[in-house]
Amino acid sequence: MKFFLDFFPVLLFFLVYKFFGDIPPDLVNMANSLPVVEVNPEEPRDAIYFATLVLILATILQNITHYLLYGKLEKMHLISLGILIAFGSLTLAFKDPLFIKWKVSIFNWFFGAAIIGSQFIGKKPLIERMMAQAISVPKKIWRRVNMSWGLFFILVGVVNIYVAYNYSEETWVDFKLFGVLGMTFVFMITQGIYLAKYALPEDESEGKT
Repeated sequence: MKFFLDFFPVLLFFLVYKFFGDIPPDLVNMANSLPVVEVNPEEPRDAIYFATLVLILATILQNITHYLLYGKLEKMHLISLGILIAFGSLTLAFKDPLFIKWKVSIFNWFFGAAIIGSQFIGKKPLIERMMAQAISVPKKIWRRVNMSWGLFFILVGVVNIYVAYNYSEETWVDFKLFGVLGMTFVFMITQGIYLAKYALPEDESEGKT
């Protein structure tokens, strides 16, 4: 359920963009009553703007649903929502898709910087705090994995901008769902294998450095 909540807004963005022409015009026109929204249901180029609006609404719903199910809000979801509202509103107000494209990179760079910064602030790097309950490895391995995740997020942001500026809008939309998800999936597998290699028996994990 949590996995679905995490990817629901991106999936909905993808589907709305791809099937914009099949959405009832009356439904699209309803959105025009909202501030800075001006979408023409008969204009294919407006698909990105309606999809952006749906992405914002879906992310708000994501946060509400998460709170109702788990009794708390995820910091990552809230930060993503804040960045999305800022860049999504600029996209709609200025009719410029580059803002929503940059949102993906800003989000990834923010978390990449936060993860790398945790190497030098606090007793434990961020990835260790998130995963230490699931597996025990030496602290130097946690630091390597933490740095790897930080650099990965920065890389995703760089690749996203490259795709945004060098390929069509439709290709970028495909990349936003399948490219980012595929990169993350492959990276998670490699990190899981690396962690498993250094996993400590439960009785040896206490105080191991």
